[in-house]
Amino acid sequence: YKPTHADRFVVKFADNLTSKLVTTRAYAAGEVIAPIEGVTYAAKRYTTVQTGLNEHVELNSDLVYCNHSCDPSVIFDTDKMEVRAVRAMAEGDEMTFFYPASEWDMDKPFDCWCGATQCVKKVQGAKYLTAEQLASFPLMSHIQQQVDAR
Repeated sequence: YKPTHADRFVVKFADNLTSKLVTTRAYAAGEVIAPIEGVTYAAKRYTTVQTGLNEHVELNSDLVYCNHSCDPSVIFDTDKMEVRAVRAMAEGDEMTFFYPASEWDMDKPFDCWCGATQCVKKVQGAKYLTAEQLASFPLMSHIQQQVDAR
């Protein structure tokens, strides 16, 4: 394994075939962790991130290992094409983001076991959540546009 951003974050692989993305240094709340660059436009699939109403990209970096949480530590800002810390993070903290913030209708929905008080239980995309459920999360403009149109 050769990290793509070793000075910022690395992937930790476990024996049970799970993985997570962890910081290699501390970040302040709101700090840019990495630009989202070197992407490839692709059809929607479980490894892509939605960047527009009908646009998805493959990240082509270790960012693809960022897991979901309903209490995320980072935001994938596809409007500015950057990943930012939502809160202060120490070295070794896991980087997680709220997938429905950028995903309207996910290719492979899954059950969430994050345990957060605001856990949505089933991660399918913003399309399946109420405005109230989404209110506490920063949404990308293409998601907010679709929420507002309902």
